[in-house]
Amino acid sequence: MKKQPKLPFWQVWNVSLGFLGVQFGFALQNANASRILSDLGADLHSLSLFWIVAPLMGLLVQPIVGSASDRTWSRFGRRNPYILFGAIAAAVGMAFMPNAGIVVAFVAPILFGGVMLALMDAAFNVTMQPFRALVSDMVPSEQRTVGYSVQSLLINIGAVMGSMLPFILTNVIGLENTSRAGEVAPSVIWAFYIGASVLLGSVLWTVFRTKEYPPEEYNAYKGIDAEQVARELAERKSLAQRLSGFFKLLLNMPKTMRQLAVVQFFSWFSLFIMWVYTTPAITQHVWGVEAKWFDHDYLATVGEIPAHIAAAKGAAGDWVGIIFAAYSLFAALFSIVLARVAHTLGRKPTYALSLLLGGLGYMSFVLFKGGDATQVNLLITEVTVPSGAVGLMLPMIGVGIAWAAILAMPYAILSDSLPAAKTGVYMGIFNFTIAAPQILSALVAGPILAGVFDNQAIYIIMLAGVFMVFGAISVFFVQEDAALPVPPEPVTA
Repeated sequence: MKKQPKLPFWQVWNVSLGFLGVQFGFALQNANASRILSDLGADLHSLSLFWIVAPLMGLLVQPIVGSASDRTWSRFGRRNPYILFGAIAAAVGMAFMPNAGIVVAFVAPILFGGVMLALMDAAFNVTMQPFRALVSDMVPSEQRTVGYSVQSLLINIGAVMGSMLPFILTNVIGLENTSRAGEVAPSVIWAFYIGASVLLGSVLWTVFRTKEYPPEEYNAYKGIDAEQVARELAERKSLAQRLSGFFKLLLNMPKTMRQLAVVQFFSWFSLFIMWVYTTPAITQHVWGVEAKWFDHDYLATVGEIPAHIAAAKGAAGDWVGIIFAAYSLFAALFSIVLARVAHTLGRKPTYALSLLLGGLGYMSFVLFKGGDATQVNLLITEVTVPSGAVGLMLPMIGVGIAWAAILAMPYAILSDSLPAAKTGVYMGIFNFTIAAPQILSALVAGPILAGVFDNQAIYIIMLAGVFMVFGAISVFFVQEDAALPVPPEPVTA
């Protein structure tokens, strides 16, 4: 097997730079989809059912794209064509989703918003999956932890920018952040336009600055039998045969992948709850808005939403963007030292400790309730919020550390156990461990919120913390196939 050359530092960045734009758009969705869907008429307990399209798209799309990109060799590259196509489709969805109110004459805005959410998520998944495989393709094993740490850093830079954008457009630019019934706030609409542009621009950078290895060179670096690959590509298989082969891969997945699946279940079950219910949780718990103002049937009886309720919901929605940006910022900072920490403590202890801190962060949300009006200097502007809202910055440290580890450590641990010829399809299959817990969370979180917690969303955030702690414990049952390379490179220029 021919030794794969190490990449120059900035080329490692180029490989993943497009993920910054993807996460910019994904962060906008995570921080604002519940807000948009609520504005368009979704009930509090039904929000998770709308969000189910995100993991469902991942479950359907990523294995297909992974398998297809494994078999694609074109003059445009192996992974790049899928990355670019997905980015274009995602940008289209981002442009249309917040404008659902304009199609009311043709289709219900909430239905149109749900369809655009599905399109966005499908496109995000088409783009994300090849990015994971691209790092494995282009970055040699001894740089792998650094490669995924760089990807985690760029992801979180994009998330900080995307999460804060609606707040900036309101408090710096001056766009309106309140909405009328059945419409979306102008600040959110323009944030999605800008996000679509950043997404396309950064993906184009990666596509044009990353030259993928041709088949012969790639096979030599990965120790792949080129003739065997050619025979497999030339072989025509029926749909039944392809499905049979896929399920054989699924059943025979590496042991490390099966063990990581347990950790992923607890981690992503928790993350899904945070993305769906943080907005109503802090609107109720910190801003003091009663749960009835998230009830579609109740809203139908009152007509116009009172100005003070609309203002509170708008302010809380903007603050969610700020605290989501905060956890992404903390994740970005932790990503810089993640490879060093993993080298010192080991991958598993680093992963477990990170998840534990995330779980404690979620559970501490309940400690920050209401409080006196406090003026906060955010450098770009000053804003007045309840003191409890300021306190929520503290839990975000733990959540950010957990998020950085979730983005990097499973892939760093997994990549050494995967056959090079099947990296794409196995990365797609690994997405089952991300999508399945989110689908389950979508199905059960709403009934739990309504039936157990009486629609008090703060308590389901605490439940997410309990699951994240379970994830930390389950890390110690994972058996790694390879030791961490020595020494790791820092994620700095």
